[in-house]
Amino acid sequence: MLKIFFPGLVILFVLQSCSSTKAVTGNEPLRTVPHASREFRAAWVATVANINWPSKPGLSTEKQKKEAIELLDFLQEHHFNAVVFQVRPQCDALYKSDLEPWSYYLTGEQGKAPSPYYDPLEFWVEEAHNRGLEMHVWLNPYRAHHKDGKEISEFSIVKKRPELAVFLKEGYWWLDPAQQGTQDHSVAVVMDLVRRYDIDGVHFDDYFYPYPSYNGGADFPDSASWSAYQLSGGKLTRGDWRRNAVNVFIERLYKNIKAAKPHVKFGLSPFGIWRPGYPESIAGFDQYDQLYADAKLWLNKGWIDYFTPQLYWPINRMPQSFPVLLSWWSGENKMKRHLWPGISVGRDSSAKNVNEILSQIMITRGIVSESKGVVHWSISSLTKNPNMAKAIADGPYNKNALVPPSAWLDNIAPAPPLVNSKTDTASIELTWKHPEENDVFRWVVYHKYGNNWSYTILNRQDRSLVIGKVTGEKNNRATLKEFAVTAVDRTGNESAVISKMVE
Repeated sequence: MLKIFFPGLVILFVLQSCSSTKAVTGNEPLRTVPHASREFRAAWVATVANINWPSKPGLSTEKQKKEAIELLDFLQEHHFNAVVFQVRPQCDALYKSDLEPWSYYLTGEQGKAPSPYYDPLEFWVEEAHNRGLEMHVWLNPYRAHHKDGKEISEFSIVKKRPELAVFLKEGYWWLDPAQQGTQDHSVAVVMDLVRRYDIDGVHFDDYFYPYPSYNGGADFPDSASWSAYQLSGGKLTRGDWRRNAVNVFIERLYKNIKAAKPHVKFGLSPFGIWRPGYPESIAGFDQYDQLYADAKLWLNKGWIDYFTPQLYWPINRMPQSFPVLLSWWSGENKMKRHLWPGISVGRDSSAKNVNEILSQIMITRGIVSESKGVVHWSISSLTKNPNMAKAIADGPYNKNALVPPSAWLDNIAPAPPLVNSKTDTASIELTWKHPEENDVFRWVVYHKYGNNWSYTILNRQDRSLVIGKVTGEKNNRATLKEFAVTAVDRTGNESAVISKMVE
């Protein structure tokens, strides 16, 4: 028996005997009902170098699943609603792929499948959705081999497509972004994921052209493709040519995803500063000139559905101030996409550090109030920091929230569910069904005790809820006055709220 406890109220996901049954019809009078909170609450789960999952290469299938469940349970219990899971750390795959080999970080040997066999991504998608979590797959589009990725196997793109890969002095291999073969291959990998898996989003982080330190401070070694471009009559400067290669790739991928599955969101998490001096007080690394990532352009053009700049700095660090940068990015959001910053100030469990994160969440709510949300780097900063996790769960995440809707993808709300109520002396059991259940991702049950509305967010497989007729302690009791059930689709649209008075 699964129970959810509210103060003075027990909600049971069970069927009970009852004395009367009534249908909640669609022609009940529409009343003012406060809607459930909206906020994107996500955490990154990194697989590169086994940062978050699995804890080390070569674990048994049973152990991998156990660790995955522990992370997903943690997110559900702390009222998150999305997970950003890294499935391609180095032109490899933590899923069944005919385009790239099984990841070393999964099995300890590149190209080796899990044994007993299972598809980790299929498992993560199903288990995340069962907990009401959106599943966003995170890929690195150009990293061909990580310096900690052990040997380069015969299955690696470095061996299979050597004309696309270049070696960097720190031990990395990188695909040349300007080559058509690189763009075609990376697009094919993403679209394979979009078509075969029931994912909610595709996510890239800040790695486009590599950070200069990866090549010992030397320029990116793309002289061959640059010379070919010049011989073909190209007129762009080398920097503009590199940026154009990334821009073309980003725009192409966005359009391809929308053509295949419009509801799948495309998210980007670039370095938090576009260029020093934007805005005036900001100083630091120049991604436009060093990573050849014109992230401002992608946001301006709306080639993304959500934008997650990595604002990993404290509020009061003047050259990289969190609210100053977030406000500037908000001003560049010309197409009104979701702006959900990435936040991280480390794993320090001190009161000062906990307060910093709580403050950043609240500042974000104020600056981007039309579509609130943040992404936490990384999940280990929460699972290994009980003080931080508790403060977030008890504070800003003290109640579940729905993911904000994406109206440019789909603005058609699902039909309301068909609801029946069964009443006995102490409780009312609600059951429901829907004419298009495949269009529903979550359910919301609203309940009004006395003059106060509240809500319970349920997951896709739930079809019943029992609510007590009375809540509160004996000196502060309130009686159930109204209730309603709504359906929420994959893009966050919620059906009409048709409340029913309790007789």
